[in-house]
Amino acid sequence: MPQCEMCGNERPSLTTVKVEGAELELCDDCKEFGTEVRTESSSSQSTKYSTSSSSGTSTSSGSSGGTASSASGGSSGGSRRRRDMFDDMDEVAADYDQRIREAREDRGLSQEDLADSLNEKASLIRKLERGDILPSDGVQKKLERKLEISLVEGVDDDDSEWSGGSSTTTTLGDVVKRKD
Repeated sequence: MPQCEMCGNERPSLTTVKVEGAELELCDDCKEFGTEVRTESSSSQSTKYSTSSSSGTSTSSGSSGGTASSASGGSSGGSRRRRDMFDDMDEVAADYDQRIREAREDRGLSQEDLADSLNEKASLIRKLERGDILPSDGVQKKLERKLEISLVEGVDDDDSEWSGGSSTTTTLGDVVKRKD
């Protein structure tokens, strides 16, 4: 019998829930601490070196036009999806290594030439093109500017489901339930 990844209780069925950016298999009691997500049936489109929450986000962002539309569905009825800090972060594309290599080759640059122009090491460019590492934010911006490419997944900013007031701020007291 599967165990809830939050409380450890054994339950006959668990629900995939996104809690602070991580996807967990939770029981009905614990699933209120996050947002229920739909999982894609094909796992072949997952990003390299990403957590399971990132791969769920990347597969849904390309096919359904945004992370918000796929993550808000589910069997929770009329409840609205909560936004978290990961909604505002850009996701590195699954094929970032191919994009870098193709753009470099289209401009007739060697890995060493590209590295020199970016003031980076050639070994970094080799590792990026092999997909061994993800580019840091600074290197990503340099590559995008120099090669005139985008290394980010196409994500729409769909805020239509977010119904928070313009001046309301969620505090810790709004989220935490005290046990007295």
